Amino acid sequence: MQRQFPVSFTVPGTLAADVPFIFVAPDGCQLVEVSAVATNPSDAQLKIGDDVDDARSMVFKDIGDNSIPVVFGRQDFVGTEFPVYQKGQIVVATLDFDGAAGTAANNVTLLMTFTVS
Repeated sequence: MQRQFPVSFTVPGTLAADVPFIFVAPDGCQLVEVSAVATNPSDAQLKIGDDVDDARSMVFKDIGDNSIPVVFGRQDFVGTEFPVYQKGQIVVATLDFDGAAGTAANNVTLLMTFTVS
């Protein structure tokens, strides 16, 4: 079994602007699953990429509402392939707090699961 590691972010309160979640890949890895949710019925969306192309892994998708997460997997990633990141590569997940000027998200939680490649 491949070794996995999670990366999670939580933003409490009602969001008033887009939020970038940024970290450096600690090793060569593949993104295998993403879970994202707000505690209210929001229009928030999430995309994932890197510092060169912020949507290279996943284009904007609606996150879960009312504390029911949406889980994204291989079928949701660009090219229906697990995105690969190299050791030291910057990973960027961008949360659009209200979609296209809709309802802002409250209390957002994001969990990304990676396998070490």
